[in-house]
Amino acid sequence: MHKKPKLRMHTEPQRDTRHRATEVIQRRFDDLLDQLPAGIVVHDADGRVLAANRLALHLLGRDQDAVLGLPAHAATWRFLRADGSPMPQEDYPVNRVLRDGGKVSDLVVGVPGATPGDTRWMLAGAYPEVEQERVRGVVVSFTDCTALKLAEQSLQKSEQRLQLVLRGSTDAPWDWDLVSGETYYSERWWELVGWRPGELEPDPSAWLRLMHPDDQPRVTAFLAELLATERQGYAIEFRLRHRDGHDVPVLARGYVLRDDTGRALRVSGTTTDLTERKDAERRIYELAFFDHLTGLPNRRFLVEELGKILARSGRSRQLGALMFLDLDNFKLLNDTMGHDVGDMLLRQVAARLRGALRDADHLARLGGDEFVVVLENLGTTAPEAVAEAQRVGRRILDALAPPFDLGACRCASTPSIGATLFDDNRTGIDTLLRQADLAMYRAKADGRNTLRFFDPGMQEAAARQALLDGQLRDGVARRQFVLHCQPQFARDGRLAGAEALVRWQRDDAGDGAPALLGAGEFIGQAEASGLIVPLGMQVLEDSCRLLARWAADPWLGALRLSVNVSARQLREPGFADALADLLADSGAPAHRLTLELSEDALAANPPGLAPRMARLAELGVQFALDGFGSGASPLARLRRWPFAALKIGSQLTGGDRPLVEAIVALARKLRLGIVAEGVEDEAQRIFLAECGCDLLQGYLLGRPVPVAEFERLYGAGRQP
Repeated sequence: MHKKPKLRMHTEPQRDTRHRATEVIQRRFDDLLDQLPAGIVVHDADGRVLAANRLALHLLGRDQDAVLGLPAHAATWRFLRADGSPMPQEDYPVNRVLRDGGKVSDLVVGVPGATPGDTRWMLAGAYPEVEQERVRGVVVSFTDCTALKLAEQSLQKSEQRLQLVLRGSTDAPWDWDLVSGETYYSERWWELVGWRPGELEPDPSAWLRLMHPDDQPRVTAFLAELLATERQGYAIEFRLRHRDGHDVPVLARGYVLRDDTGRALRVSGTTTDLTERKDAERRIYELAFFDHLTGLPNRRFLVEELGKILARSGRSRQLGALMFLDLDNFKLLNDTMGHDVGDMLLRQVAARLRGALRDADHLARLGGDEFVVVLENLGTTAPEAVAEAQRVGRRILDALAPPFDLGACRCASTPSIGATLFDDNRTGIDTLLRQADLAMYRAKADGRNTLRFFDPGMQEAAARQALLDGQLRDGVARRQFVLHCQPQFARDGRLAGAEALVRWQRDDAGDGAPALLGAGEFIGQAEASGLIVPLGMQVLEDSCRLLARWAADPWLGALRLSVNVSARQLREPGFADALADLLADSGAPAHRLTLELSEDALAANPPGLAPRMARLAELGVQFALDGFGSGASPLARLRRWPFAALKIGSQLTGGDRPLVEAIVALARKLRLGIVAEGVEDEAQRIFLAECGCDLLQGYLLGRPVPVAEFERLYGAGRQP
C-alpha cells in the first residue's frame, strides 16, 4: 500500500527534469538555427512546413504564423527558375525530394517580390529525413545569391552585347597568353581566312603562317618592338592568305597587358577585314585620278605625275616630250552617229594608244577626244629627242590609221598631234600643255593626221589670236561690222542678185593697221570663239533692213540677196524663230532672201536642221549650197532639204568642163539653179555660161563694194 505513492513521488520529478532538459535543448537548437547564415525550412512527409528559422522567414518575406503548416504546392508558393521562367510545382526542392527520395543541391530559385523586378535569388539544397527507409521529412536550406545572380545577368547582357557587336562587324577577336603560350582565335577569325575552327593548329604562329610573305618581316619587327617597349595599344595593317588563295587585307589592333615591371603578359585584340574599305579607297582613287570611260589617267593624275617627271628629267639631264593628241572630225562623228558611238571610238583609240607606246611612256585622257602622251629619256640633245619623239608619233599615227569597228559601221579617225620638248621643271606644266596644244592646232592647219612640234612663233600667233578675239568682242558690241555687196549676173548679162559680204570697219585700229578688214581676216577666229553667232545675227539684221529698203526701188527690188550662214548659227535652237522675227519686223520680202550654207554645215547635220530649214522655206526664204563639189557632199540628203541652188567655187570655174557639166546636169535633175563664183576673166565667163550656169559672180563682173556704192551703181538713181 505504501510502495506505490512513494514510487509516484519519485517518478514525477524525473519526468519534469527530462521535459525541462528537452525544452532547453529545443531552445538552444532554435537559437542555433536562427544564427545560421542560411535559411532553413523543415517539412513533414506531406510537404507541410513544420519549422522555419528567422533568416528563412526574412528571405521568403513571410512571418512564422503564416508559414507554419503551409503545403508545398503552387497555390502557396511562386518560385522562378534560373532563367526567370515560372518553376513548375513538381520541381520545387521539397517536392523533388519527396518524389525521388534523393537530395537536391545547388539549385537556383527565384522568389518574386511585391513589385516586378524585385526578385530575390536563392541557392537552395534539400535533404530527406529517413526513418526505416521512409522519408519522414525534408530539410530545405538556402542562401541569398541575389548579388551573384545580378552579376551573372549583367555579365550575360554584356556578353550578348559584345557578341551582337562582333557579329555585326568585321572584327574577329583573338587572344595570346605570352606566359602559357595559349592562343585563342575566335570563330569569326577563322571565317575571315576561310577555315573552320579546328582545321588548322591554333598555336601562336598560326597567323604568321597565313601572313603574306612580303608582310612577315615588317610585322615581325613591329611585334618585337611592341613587346620590348612599354606601349600598350597597337594597330598594324597586313595581308592574310585566304584558304582559296586570295589575300585578305586586315587591320590588327588591340592591347598589351603588362605586369608591374612592364613585362608583356598578354596580347589581345581584334582583326578587321579591310577588303571593303580598300575597295572603296581604290574606287575613290580611280574616280579622282582616272577616266571612267577609257580607264586612262585623267588630267589631275597627269598634272601630279608631270611634276615628278619634270623633276626626274632635271636630275638625269635627259630631254622628254609632251604630246597633245586630238581626233580629227570627232565632233562631226559624235553629232551624226551619236554619243554612244563616240564613246566606243574613244575606248578603241585608248586601247590602240596603249599598244603603240613604250612601257615607260605615260598616257592620259584630258577629256572629250583629247589625249596626252608624255615621253621620258629621249636623249640629251634636242635633235635626239625630236627624232625619238617622231618615231613614237609615227607609231601612234600608224596605230590609229586602220578604220575602227563601231558596231554597225566602220569609221576612220585620224589624230592631229602637237609636241613640245622639256628638260626640267623650269617650264611650268600649264605652259607645256599650252605649247603642245598650239602645236596640235598647227598640225590641224597643216592638213591633219600629222605631228608638229611647238616653236615660239606659235606662241606669238596665239597671242595675236587672243588679241584679235578681244577686239572682235569689242567690235561686235560696238557694231563695227558693215555690209558690202557683190553683184551676181545672169548669162545674158542681166543683174539678178547680190551677195552680202561682211567687212570689219575698225575706227580704233591704230598702229598703222588697216581700218577695213575682209572676212578672211576674222571669220575663222569668230567661228572658233563662238562670236560668229551674234555677228551672224547682226549681218542678217542689216541684210533684212537692206531688202526692205530695196523693195521700194524698181531696179534693186527685183534682186535676190544671198547671205552666208555658219554651222554654229544653224545649231542654235532659236535661229529660225529669230530670223522669222527679223523678216516680220523689218518688212523684208522673205522670197528675196537666200541663205548660203556650207557643205561642212550640212555634214555636221545639227539636230533640228531640217525642221528649221522647212520653217524658213515656208516663209519664202531660199537656200543655196555653197562650195558644192569641194568636199564630200551629202548628195543623198539634197532631196530632204529645201535647196534652190548649188554654188560652185573658183576651184571648178577654171576650165574643168566635164565636172562642171556633170554638176549642172545634176542640178537640172534636181531642179536646182547653179551659181558660179570666182569669175576672173572673159574666158571663164564664156566657159561657165556655155556649161549652163544660171548666175555668175566674180571680179570680172563686179567687186564687192559698200552698200551705198552698190545702190548708186545699180539702183534706180544710177547714172547712165
